[in-house]
Amino acid sequence: MTFSEYKYLIWSDLYRVTGDKSVSKLLRELVLGEGYKFCFWFRTSSWLRTHPLRPLLYPLAWLVLRHYRYKLGISIAPGTDIGPGFYIGHFGGIVVHGKVKIGRNCNISQGVTLGLKQRGENQGCPTLGDNVYIGPGAKIFGGITLGNHVAVGANAVVTKSIPDNAVAVGIPAKVISEEGSAEIINKTDY
Repeated sequence: MTFSEYKYLIWSDLYRVTGDKSVSKLLRELVLGEGYKFCFWFRTSSWLRTHPLRPLLYPLAWLVLRHYRYKLGISIAPGTDIGPGFYIGHFGGIVVHGKVKIGRNCNISQGVTLGLKQRGENQGCPTLGDNVYIGPGAKIFGGITLGNHVAVGANAVVTKSIPDNAVAVGIPAKVISEEGSAEIINKTDY
């Protein structure tokens, strides 16, 4: 990841939270915003993993990220493939496997798990499209795909792929609507 890509990710994540890309908003969110603070250190650690200064700076960034991992209850490994505009609405109980792929403008709520399925049908980790909303407590497992503009309801358990523009709820999750996440995902014009 280049420095310009890193900056783009930092500012796009900030814009999703505040609707602004100013240094004052950045500093405010780094002090007061739990979800953004974690995203910032996740992006910084991910960037420094492949940077030539890795031996000097990566351990420090990783320790800060680890601190916030335990303090905020968010477990996302540096290097996880997450597109720009990542938004964590509320912290606590969020677990994302390192091989999960997340597209642009994803909203993740508290208590969400995006995990690995190790046996049976759909082995692997989920791939999420662009503009996906995942409600509180949702669990998404296996080598499945959530299409673009998908909304997953609270406490849903998703073990099968979901098509574009779908709303999925229940245990196991079933598509109940084709309205998708259009009304839920906002501030995407960064």
